[in-house]
Amino acid sequence: MIVLFSCTSEEKNLLTEVLSPDKNIQVTFFLSENQEPFYTVNYKNEKVIDSSKMGFEFKDALPLSSNFKIKNSQESTTDDTWDMVWGEDAQVRNHYNELKIELEETSELKRKLNIIFKVYNDGVGFRYEFPKQEHLNDVVITDENTEFNLTGDHKVWWIPGDWDIYEYLYNTTKFSEIDALKYYEPGTHLGQTYMPENAANTPLTMKTESGVYLSFHEADLTDYAGMTLAVDTSALKMKSELVGNSQNIKVKRQTPFETPWRTIQIADRAGDLLESKLILNLNDPNTVADMGFFKPTKYMGIWWDMHIGTGNWDYSGAYHAANTKYAKDMIDFASKHKIHGMLVEGWNTGWEKWWDKKNKKEHFDFVTPYPDYDLEEVVNYGKSKGVELVMHHETSADIIRYEKQLDTAFALMKKLGIHSVKTGYVGSIIPEGEYHHGQYMVNHYQKVLEKGIASQVAINAHEPIKATGKRRTFPVAISREGVRGQEYNAWSKDGGNPPEHLTIVPFTRMLGGPIDYTPGIFNTTLKPYAENNQINTTLAHQLALYVVLYSPIQMVPDLIKHYENHLALKFIEDVGVDWNVSKVLDAEIGDFIAVARQEKGTENWFVGCITDENKRIVKVNLDFLDDSKTYIAKIYKDAKDSHYMTNPEVYEISEQEVNNSTVLEIDLAAGGGCAISLMPKK
Repeated sequence: MIVLFSCTSEEKNLLTEVLSPDKNIQVTFFLSENQEPFYTVNYKNEKVIDSSKMGFEFKDALPLSSNFKIKNSQESTTDDTWDMVWGEDAQVRNHYNELKIELEETSELKRKLNIIFKVYNDGVGFRYEFPKQEHLNDVVITDENTEFNLTGDHKVWWIPGDWDIYEYLYNTTKFSEIDALKYYEPGTHLGQTYMPENAANTPLTMKTESGVYLSFHEADLTDYAGMTLAVDTSALKMKSELVGNSQNIKVKRQTPFETPWRTIQIADRAGDLLESKLILNLNDPNTVADMGFFKPTKYMGIWWDMHIGTGNWDYSGAYHAANTKYAKDMIDFASKHKIHGMLVEGWNTGWEKWWDKKNKKEHFDFVTPYPDYDLEEVVNYGKSKGVELVMHHETSADIIRYEKQLDTAFALMKKLGIHSVKTGYVGSIIPEGEYHHGQYMVNHYQKVLEKGIASQVAINAHEPIKATGKRRTFPVAISREGVRGQEYNAWSKDGGNPPEHLTIVPFTRMLGGPIDYTPGIFNTTLKPYAENNQINTTLAHQLALYVVLYSPIQMVPDLIKHYENHLALKFIEDVGVDWNVSKVLDAEIGDFIAVARQEKGTENWFVGCITDENKRIVKVNLDFLDDSKTYIAKIYKDAKDSHYMTNPEVYEISEQEVNNSTVLEIDLAAGGGCAISLMPKK
């Protein structure tokens, strides 16, 4: 349902506002004395965004930021429902009130700029429209000056606004204490190359003194630069800081065009942020006619070996893990345990110098296997066992080389019937002067998606641009990394990811979209391979991540021998990857989270609970279950003496009958967790 009406600037007296459908959120737009555009946001009569300026600076042109008049404003209401091809929920309601403001300069150029607000019950999205016009055709943006003026020194969960990677631990501070440059050390990571100022990457999440949660991000990032948020800690102010290149160009476009949506999610409960569909709803509907080639699945892989040192990516190493025999062993194990995908890294020529920045040019060949890996034999063997190969393309960020081979690389996958690929972009970008999160790379990632659509290959991008909900429009974008993942536990020198890490990630990075974190390591001590490292969770915590962290592809990453004869593997076999309904039962960011999801196509529910370094009791209310059914709850939980540091791999399994009036009290150990399967009693 869409309802429209419009009015002149005189009728609005240069002041315009729009409310959310439930009237809890109010956005007000106005022009200052200098005719500069400003907006404010109120939530339940509390101002959460104070007067914040909007505007642009251009190369070789005057700024577009003042001397405006409102030519027209138009309001509308939309309320419809759409189906997710795969996702956290089968259906999504798209209900919002929209306000479109048409601005025109009072100066001789009379340049035009439209601003569109969409206000939902769970937040606000706004974007800029540049109409086709005589005096604004070729546009080179050097700065987008969108402000977010806060009304308090909020508690913030943030990572530095790095232009190349998102792989940081989250900091928890007051807004006034954000010091991104303190945590930025160029050269300490293969991809860490540039961050010009004190800024944070998005999604950036906050909690006010009154208990309101706010998260700032963007939606529908298309042919534009990614946005970081430059922070003014003394003024409690943020400003959009677009990722540029070495020529200080942020965006090059021709009118007409639209910017991405700038988004503010607003919630009374931490879990409401995660249940929000604001980011998805601000993207265009699905454009892929047939996604039948991809089904959400779990996958194993020749991957963890290289991180713990039991194998090598390159053929000249002590043990080249990507060989035909090992691949077949993986396939056999996967087939036996209802795992329908298998990834092989290190299969193709070029790995000997992939890490060498000076000598990495023109390196990888994406169609030529090493001599000990028979690609076609592995593909056919997998098909005979009901296991599909997941292709791997590590580009080492040599975009020129990869784009030269896109056609042949994807043609090979299409020929062999391979329907998913994990891409990787480790290191600094070639061509030099570009960054992972700039417009050049945004367009490259889009080009790969479009190649995937044409070839019926789903894309799981690592070292990616951030997720901004484009999976709605292009469901071929199945997952991505963009987070400090499991591999850091194997080799980082800072003690790995602390237990609180994954109690923060769902409310920050995962608000953008699915995350390929690779949960499910059973040998959490990493002995005897990485004596100075360990995974800072219990084994039960690892199981719970299959529910807590959403992705339509979930890896089962540990070595085969660590899963064999392990009763906990049953949960991984049973747990779903595609969902009908998802609910956050309880959570506090940085402390704990409990999530329940109902598997699509079955009546089965699964629950995952994890905690930080503190042990705690979590109450799991099962009131979401069908009130006409009795269920068998199989509970995988920490043992009484579990502890993520001293005794991480012990756990207990129990079963009991439950219904929708049952409340389970679960003891979580320090760094611990609990995973529950709930299946109707037969």
